[in-house]
Amino acid sequence: MFNAVMDAPFGKVGIRIEGNAVREIVYLPDSVRNVEPDSPLAKEAVEQIERYFERASATFDLPLANVGSAFQRRVWQAISDIPPGIVRTYGQVAKQIGSAPRAVGQACGANYFPLVIPCHRVVASGGIGGFANHDDDGYFRKVKRWLLAHEGVPYA
Repeated sequence: MFNAVMDAPFGKVGIRIEGNAVREIVYLPDSVRNVEPDSPLAKEAVEQIERYFERASATFDLPLANVGSAFQRRVWQAISDIPPGIVRTYGQVAKQIGSAPRAVGQACGANYFPLVIPCHRVVASGGIGGFANHDDDGYFRKVKRWLLAHEGVPYA
């Protein structure tokens, strides 16, 4: 169950709340029904995501659940520092935190908070790369392309 499901330019976004924190943000297909926010925090999350869809430079200020391993949180912090309209490769992020590109890619795929932690800004050295643990050219890669184009970074 989601505490909110909202329209997005590429489908839907589902939001899960746990206590006083956002527990998860999920990309969903158009076929999922909208759910009105059922709490003040779910409403705030929807409003902040809508602001991002209107203006790519919008920032997020949401309390996020303490999830993921210490390594994943290090990767997510490095990704959070990438500004809109800029991309880094998995290798660049790996070098920054002293790790390996594949491990960075796995941490990106495990991101519980897409949009807020902008893993779409991390790409492969030879192209767009995978997204949300999907390497095929389906729905998730289309979401990544839309997000990058929204921020002014075209990827075919």
